[in-house]
Amino acid sequence: MSTIPVPEHLSDRPHWLCRVCGEPWPCPEARASLLSEYRAFPSLLKIYMTTLMYAAMRDLTIDDVPSPAELHDRFLTWAQPPA
Repeated sequence: MSTIPVPEHLSDRPHWLCRVCGEPWPCPEARASLLSEYRAFPSLLKIYMTTLMYAAMRDLTIDDVPSPAELHDRFLTWAQPPA
């Protein structure tokens, strides 16, 4: 057991990059953490991520990049836990 705190992979708004690894948020580590956190409530995860997707859409699509379809893939397609 370590006493060193593990940094959370959180978004850096308005750029929507991970504060830890710099990848587009939600990065793979954030996705894994969110899937684990919402394991018992997958519908709440989808609602939460949909809300964040719309916030990202407002922040990121000034020049239509990324597209709404790309944001949907980034924020929601992974949020279905394995059966």
